[in-house]
Amino acid sequence: MQQAKNSFIETWGEMSSQWGINRNMAQIHAMLLISHKPVCAEDIKGKLQISRGSVCENLKQLLDWELIYKKHRLGDRKEYYIAEKDMWTVAQRIIKNRKKKELDPILKTLEAYNAVECNCDESEEFKKMVTQIKTLTVKAHHGLERIASSNSSWFYSVFLKLLP
Repeated sequence: MQQAKNSFIETWGEMSSQWGINRNMAQIHAMLLISHKPVCAEDIKGKLQISRGSVCENLKQLLDWELIYKKHRLGDRKEYYIAEKDMWTVAQRIIKNRKKKELDPILKTLEAYNAVECNCDESEEFKKMVTQIKTLTVKAHHGLERIASSNSSWFYSVFLKLLP
């Protein structure tokens, strides 16, 4: 069992780079996902062999993303952490945060390009391309908003309709 858990943590960390997520953050998240009890920062540091600073910074980010929660034990001054275990909730929170971090700034930038004066073929082409990108981005934004605010049964019913 321990070998399977270690492999899961390592794989989750390796996949994270493809998602644009810090490897240590992903490994901490994986460790907390599969833990049956809350874990303190010192245990995370020891298990994953990463610095205390990295553990603290990544726990802070995971807390900000609402993917983990702090737990306190009576008579113990340490802070313990546990992951959100409902994977639909995890997916929604990741979507919400990635949208806020990546998609929202793009939309703001594309809005600024709408003010560009079109007085030549080159500027017309630029504005046309920006408009197409903005249209696609707005549709993605609305789609992600819908997913992030929906329940899992709605999502799965829509998703299953797309499959042959």
